[in-house]
Order: sequence, then C-alpha cells, then structure tokens
Amino acid sequence: MTINKLIEYKSITPEVAEVLEMLVYAKYNIFISGGTGSGKTTFLNALSNFIPSDERIITIEDSAELQIKSIENIVSLETKNAAPDGTGAITIRELIKAALRMRPERIVVGEVRGAEALDMLQAMNTGHEGSISTGHANSTYDMLSRLETMILQGGDGLPLEAIRQQISSAVDIIIHLSRLRDKSRKTMEIMEVVGYDYRERKITTNTLYEFRELEESTKNKVIGELVRTDNPMVNTQKLVHSGINRTI
Repeated sequence: MTINKLIEYKSITPEVAEVLEMLVYAKYNIFISGGTGSGKTTFLNALSNFIPSDERIITIEDSAELQIKSIENIVSLETKNAAPDGTGAITIRELIKAALRMRPERIVVGEVRGAEALDMLQAMNTGHEGSISTGHANSTYDMLSRLETMILQGGDGLPLEAIRQQISSAVDIIIHLSRLRDKSRKTMEIMEVVGYDYRERKITTNTLYEFRELEESTKNKVIGELVRTDNPMVNTQKLVHSGINRTI
C-alpha cells in the first residue's frame, strides 16, 4: 500500500500527502487512530514509506503485517504467545524496552492497546523522534483519552496531570481514520497536539485538516474531502530544524 493508492481511493488529497511526507521527514511523533477495519495498519504502511532510507528503524507488532520496503536497516520484532504451561510469553511492552537498547532512530509500533503505551511515550520523549503507532479510538480526542487510560494501566500511582503532560510532550500529530456508511475508508481529521494548559489542566490541540461532507452525498454514497482549516500550525520547530521552510 502506497500513499498514491490512498490518493487514488480518495482517502487523502495530494496536498495532504505532501504535508504527511514533510511531517514524517521532520520526525513528528504520529499516532493513527480509528475503529476496527478503518485502515490504520494500511495507512501506517503507506506513511512508513516516507521514512528516509538511511535511518535505523525497529518495528514491533503482534503479527507481522507492516511491509516497509524502502529501508535497509530495519529490525522487525514480533510478540510471542505463552506456552501451554503459561511461560515464555513476550509482550509488546517487553519488545519496546528491548528496542530501546538497539539504538533505533525511530520505533514503529503496529498497535498499542494497553500498558505498553507508557513505554511508547517514554521512547518518544527520550530521543526516538519520528516514531509512529496506531490505536483504537472513535475520534482524535477519544485517542487522547484512551492513551490516558492505557498509561494508567502501565503506571500505577501516576497522577493524571503527569500523564497528560507526558502525552502532550510526546505526541505531535494524531490522524483519525473512519469507515463510513458506504464502507469507504476516509481520513477524517489531522490534529496537532499543541501542549499542556497548566491553568485548565488539559491537553491543548489544534485541528489542521478535517473531512467535510458535501451536499451531493447520499445515504449510499459519501462525497467529501479533507480540507485545511483556518488554524495555523503551532509547533513548527521540527520543520525548521529539518530544513523545511514551508508553512502547513
């Protein structure tokens, strides 16, 4: 699956594809959210092809589905189920911890669904910028809430404020996908995580692109496209540091 295929299927526009390429190149930490069957792994596959070919990448999955062809220095790790006697299991959380000792430039996790979210965010916060992962959620805001819940599973006793600060400093971009009523898969929203508001005690966000349905839509056919909002992008430091002198 390539970005060109996603454009062909009208999941994204050529303009959005160009923006996503810049965000991946500039090492923004990206979470892809969506429901079951919304195309998260497919989108992750397409997005990973924007990673520069000279970087060292480690992928972590339950079952190997990612197909990253453009990178030579890649290590693929896979979880292992427990034996009949209950021993020998290898979890995503253990694999993330092991991956940090392998000196990766980026970590790509097929899906976080539990306590391993804490380890993933800590990896994003400790020099492994440009990491990408997916998670089940019904919206971008629901993804943030799900992350809070998952981190609580892995960090007993962590105050909610500390968790929100961790999320706001680790995650840069959330891309939400959805399977619509006509069974088509669309990118519904691209949102940047701006930071943490200490006064309101909440994560602040900024929607960059959103899907707008057109009047021509019918019950059986959804017609619309991903359009740029009027909100300027706030966190542009990584773009500048990577030599990209363009506004998004």
